[in-house]
Amino acid sequence: MVIESVLLLVLCFCFLGFLMIGVPVGFSLGGASFITTALAIAFDSLFGAFSGVDFQAFSLVVNRTYGLMRNWALVALPMFILMGNFLDKSGLAEKLMHSLGLVTRRFPGGLALSVTFIGLLLAASTGIIGASVVLLGMVSLPVMMKANYDKSLAIGTVCGAGTLGILIPPSIMLIIMADRLQLSVGDLFLGAFIPGLLLAGFYFIYIIGFALFRPNAAPPVKIDSKEKEEGNIKALILAIFPTMALILLVLGSIFYGVATPTEASGLGAGGAIILAAINKKLTLKVIRDSLQATLHTLGFLFAIFIGATCFSLVLRLLGGDELVANLVQNWEVGYYVKIGTILFVVFLLGFFLEWIEITLIILPIVGIVILGMDFVWLEDTGMDPASRPSLVWFCILFAMTLQTSFLTPPVGFALFYVKGVAPREFTIGDIYRGAVPFIVLQVIALALLMVFPMLVLWLPSISY
Repeated sequence: MVIESVLLLVLCFCFLGFLMIGVPVGFSLGGASFITTALAIAFDSLFGAFSGVDFQAFSLVVNRTYGLMRNWALVALPMFILMGNFLDKSGLAEKLMHSLGLVTRRFPGGLALSVTFIGLLLAASTGIIGASVVLLGMVSLPVMMKANYDKSLAIGTVCGAGTLGILIPPSIMLIIMADRLQLSVGDLFLGAFIPGLLLAGFYFIYIIGFALFRPNAAPPVKIDSKEKEEGNIKALILAIFPTMALILLVLGSIFYGVATPTEASGLGAGGAIILAAINKKLTLKVIRDSLQATLHTLGFLFAIFIGATCFSLVLRLLGGDELVANLVQNWEVGYYVKIGTILFVVFLLGFFLEWIEITLIILPIVGIVILGMDFVWLEDTGMDPASRPSLVWFCILFAMTLQTSFLTPPVGFALFYVKGVAPREFTIGDIYRGAVPFIVLQVIALALLMVFPMLVLWLPSISY
């Protein structure tokens, strides 16, 4: 047991060490796994200290990688990413935001409300956090600054609304979670729908309250006659309808069982291309930029997939997953305390690691713990027990916790994205202060989901 413990420490410290010196995440995971495997083989050959990791681990990695590439659920990833990139590169999302902003900005807090609403639509149509945050920041921040909005409110709204895509379906993270835990993608999409709307509702309430208590910090904007003509309801409907139709096409086909998530992702990508063509935006540059952005994102994701496959295999061969599971299961406390502790640890990990590493490495380990818990209330959910409702519920809790990782320093990627496009008068302090209220709102929403599981499980239960 001593040799396994030493190798587990080597595995973890190598991974963290590679990250600190700037090695890409996928290579950090794979490199730490390779070094640990080589040390395990050397210890076995020189000292006879067999740890359970031998040359067979290399062949297991090949088999697991092959199985990963044959997974049909992951085919949805490139299609959903391509859909989001076409909506972004063709300017359809920017047109939508401009039209809504002209209608709402005459009201106190109207600009921030329109940013949140557009973030909600982008979340349901693209699911790409970087694209959403950059688009919202580039289009809305100069306008809100011109309207004398409070800097913290403006930047916080962009960050909070832009990260809704990690939770609201079709979410790339939910697809990966379903793959890791062998769950139905449709169940996770349905389970995330109400929590996503709940969180967006909290954002709306906060912005309205801010505007009421501090009207000078979120004032209405005077508009001229030309903008009144551009900002009529007809123009807004024409801007919103195509995107809403695409969202209903994708999510509706999944929820009603007409198409699998993989097939629906193809519908979404095809629909985004058609919308770009109808709006005369389907140029060679748009096609090239969309394909390049999609391939870049996929290369990043699958490099981490392969590295995480190596890492989790070595971790399992050394007994690391069993060690964590036994520690949690033998802890004599209620399941709320156990789940709260797990989520708090995930929240802390989000300060330093990206959501995808946490999902690929931590989620399968704690998933074993959740399956071992006895949830009495699950008997009344109406879901098929074979669908493992406890894991569906926990995955949504896990996803909402990871959403905060985009807003928490020092590795809050939404903060980096918005800093890159924000006007120069925004300091990093303004960005951090603006993100704090939205982190608090996410924690409140998370607590409600823990106390009222049917907020997650009601839609999956009636689908049966």
